[in-house]
This record gives sequence, C-alpha cells and structure tokens, in this order.
Amino acid sequence: MAAGGGLAGDCARNIALYPWYRFCQSLLFWQAVWFLYFQDRLSAAEAILLYVAYDLATTLLEVPSGYLSDRLGRRLTLIAAAVCGLGGAGLIVLGDSFVVFVLAQGLIGASTALMSGTDSAFLYESLVAEGRAAETEAQEAAAWRFSFAGLGVSALVGGALWAVDPAAPFVATVAAAAAGMILALRFSEPPHAGVAASEGGRAAMIWTALRQPRLAWFFAHSVFLYVFNHVAFVFAQPFLLDAVGGAGAEGTAALVSGGVTALTMGISVAATMAGPWLRPALGLTGLLVGAFAVHVALALALGFAEGGIVVALLFLRMVPDAICRPVVMAEVQPMLGDEGRATYLSIRGLSGRLLLAASLFAASFVAPEGGVLDQAALQTVMASFAMAGLVALTSLALLARRAGVAR
Repeated sequence: MAAGGGLAGDCARNIALYPWYRFCQSLLFWQAVWFLYFQDRLSAAEAILLYVAYDLATTLLEVPSGYLSDRLGRRLTLIAAAVCGLGGAGLIVLGDSFVVFVLAQGLIGASTALMSGTDSAFLYESLVAEGRAAETEAQEAAAWRFSFAGLGVSALVGGALWAVDPAAPFVATVAAAAAGMILALRFSEPPHAGVAASEGGRAAMIWTALRQPRLAWFFAHSVFLYVFNHVAFVFAQPFLLDAVGGAGAEGTAALVSGGVTALTMGISVAATMAGPWLRPALGLTGLLVGAFAVHVALALALGFAEGGIVVALLFLRMVPDAICRPVVMAEVQPMLGDEGRATYLSIRGLSGRLLLAASLFAASFVAPEGGVLDQAALQTVMASFAMAGLVALTSLALLARRAGVAR
C-alpha cells in the first residue's frame, strides 16, 4: 500500500467527492480568453509560444508526477495539483512580462501533469476497494460530465468577467483551485494491491504493458485524440476573433468565445450520455475510430471555412473526447497494475504533449511576428493538421483488428 493508504470503507467518500474535485479543477475561467489576454500584452507568436511553454512544463513533469503518484500516493499528488494551479493563476494576475507568464504557465502545466493519470487511477482504485470496479465506465462518464459542466460554466462566466477586468478570470480561477484543494484534503488514499518490490519490477510491468498490441492501440488512439482536441482549443480563439472582427464586433470576442465554449461543453455533457447507446450500434472500434474522424473532419473544415460557420463547427470540439475517454479508461484500467498505473497513464500523456508541442512549435513559424493571426495563416495551419490526421485515422482503422480491438 502506498504511504498514507486508507481503509477500503473510506473510498466510498472518495467516489462521492471525486466528481466535485473534477468540477473545481475544471473551473478554468481563463480558458475562453487566455489567447486574447496574452496576445493583447505580447504578440500572436508569443501567445502560441506560451502554450508551448505550458506543454513543455507538463512534459517535463508528466512521467515524474506519475512515478510520484505510484510511490507516494494519489491523495498527495491531487493536493499538489491544486496548489500548482492556484499558484499559476495567481502569477498571471500579478505578472506583466513574458518571463513571468512563462513561469505561470509552468505551474499550470505542473498542475496538469500531477492530475494526469492520477485522477483516473484514484477513482478506479477507490471503486475496486468498494467492490464496484464494474462501474468504472459509468463513473468515468459521470466525472467527465462534472468536468464539462465546470468548463462550460467557467467559460461563460470568464468571458463576462473579461469585460469587467481582463485579469478577473484568473482571479476567479485562483478561488476555484483553492476549493479543489480543500476537497482533495478530504480524500483518503485508496488501498493498493500488488505493489512492485523494486523499481525494476515497476519498469518491467510498464514495458510489458506497452508491448501489448491491444493496449498499444489504445495508447496511440489517446495520443492522437489529445493532439487534435488541443489543436482546436489553441486556435479556436483566433478563429473567433477573426469571425467577430469581420462582423465589426471585435469588443465582444471574449464573450463570444466564452459562450461558444459553454455551449461546446453542454453538447459534450450530452455526448457522454450517448456513448453507452452508440457502442452497441457501432462496436468498440467503430465508436473510437469514428470519434477521431470527427476531429479530423473538423480540422479539415476549419482549413477552408470562413466567418460565422467556424463558430458552429467549434461546437463539436469536445464531442470525441466526451465519447471516448470513459470507454478507453474502462478498457485500459484492468490491464494495468496498481504499482505502475499512474506512471503508464503519464507516459501516454507525455507522448501526446510532446507531439502537440512539436506541432505548435512548427505552427508558430506561420504566425506573424506582430499583430494577430490572419485567416490565411489559420487555414494553412488547420489544413496541415487535417492531412496528418487522415494518415493517423487510416492507420488506426487498419490496425484495429490486428491489435485485437475490433469486436
């Protein structure tokens, strides 16, 4: 058992509090305005590079944070995630330079890394301790509904707060992170089974897992899904700024961005409920490959779309994740051991972030050195991502049966 392990009976409280922790951690009031905020103070190229800084910080801590979770416990790791998120948002409120913003993005990246893998491992192990492992997909879907609700509410409110003070969304995020930390303090460490006797045993378990064709397919699918979801997130705000600017309403960009994000999350909540109905009809492979195809089609459409149609297309950004993540976690968790579960999930997250960071670094060369991203540059970037997505989609579809996923 990891240090600080709790009794199995305490895990019922973990399961009850977990969705609310996810809700608080999803209250990112800055999400709909971060690009506008940084672009207003720096430049379009630097705004993109700030996201790269966030992703690189997450990358550096991704696997160490998973290792920390497996060694020292889920509870301490989730508390640390809330503390880092609070510090990062606070620095953005106080900062006024590229260097300070980079440090803030590093703390926010650390918060993301600490949560990555640990949150799902914490839920699954709590369910196992309560004899409720069969509920994994349903509980994951419920947690994602809380997350999407938090993201939706905070996006809408954050867009409105921007009109009052551009720093206000970050102030509100500080308060939400503090609430998440209070909830994490009430968690109990779930019991752990089969902890590796040595670091060599832990590494061997992870290496064996990565070599399983079925698990490797899920690994690749999750990496591609992560990249394309975040590409749409990064470039959504400049697309919206261009759309509202064309309508002569530049001053409403933040509110429009918040409203679009809120509606996107509302649609995603509905999508989590559709998963159990779609899986019997499409099969596991059809569901997962079809969901990724939505991301590729969205990137392709954004590569050619102009004006208001962009807003409608962005409503679909989170639907593939809403459908896939509960299903994939329910499939993957029983294939992993407690001694390396969070580390494995962190390695998966690391792979996605490395690929995303490299892609965004390349995209930053398309951005103008001063001013905002124009429509032509945005369309070039999205068309390139769409072509790469078609290659990934074809590979997943062709390899599904060989990997033992198709059924």
